[in-house]
Amino acid sequence: MKKLSARRRHPLAAVVVLLLALAATGGLYAAFAPASKAQADETAQSLAIDEGKKLYAVGCASCHGTGGQGSTDGPPLTGVGAAAVDFQVGTGRMPAQQPGAQIPKKKVIYSQAEIDQLAAYVASLGAGPSIPTKNQVSPEGADIANGGELFRTNCAQCHNFTGEGGALTHGKFAPSLEGVSPKHVYEAMQTGPQNMPSFPDTTMPEKNKKDIIAYIDAVNGDKTTSPGGLKLGGLGPVSEGLFAWIFGLGALVAVAVWVAARTAKAKKS
Repeated sequence: MKKLSARRRHPLAAVVVLLLALAATGGLYAAFAPASKAQADETAQSLAIDEGKKLYAVGCASCHGTGGQGSTDGPPLTGVGAAAVDFQVGTGRMPAQQPGAQIPKKKVIYSQAEIDQLAAYVASLGAGPSIPTKNQVSPEGADIANGGELFRTNCAQCHNFTGEGGALTHGKFAPSLEGVSPKHVYEAMQTGPQNMPSFPDTTMPEKNKKDIIAYIDAVNGDKTTSPGGLKLGGLGPVSEGLFAWIFGLGALVAVAVWVAARTAKAKKS
């Protein structure tokens, strides 16, 4: 019997076998591998929303409604976005201590992690402005001169041209911007808290907001100095004129009285 010759393998057969093995290994890895980064982020967001809902039920629902629909004691929160929550709660204005013409800034009672959870829950009720990133609020590379022009045009009527704040009608006021973080300034422009109008990106682009933040930091920051000495609240000619009227005119009257008294004594002698 003639012996059957062995069948010769194709040179690429080993390569095909190797690719099949790698594909099988990859399929097994995909089946048993941990969740992807996107899935992990989604899970973390869901957990944040759940925790935020619990915090909301305790500290916010009594005024804003159990589902953020609002009530006679508080406005609806659907669509205000995470930025509004981060500003209001991050500056201590919320939860409100008592009703009034305006809710003032006070000590913050929530940690930043809890504020983020509250913001995540409120953001889930309806789309709205998100919390800005560090790059969005950084004044680095901003045009301070342009920021000053924008501030004087849009903000100085209430906040004073150096951000010192000022009185409004019916017991309301524009707060001082001294010591306010760039993030909260940006969020205030985005959301328009209380008496302030909102300036979304469609009205005031992100670059202009950064310019305004840079201007505020230049004229009312922690390292700002007044070359004119006592700045009298930055109120300009109003306070300066009042100072001159009271003290300057008072000094002139005192000098006139002194001169008159000395003249009368001189005549008697």
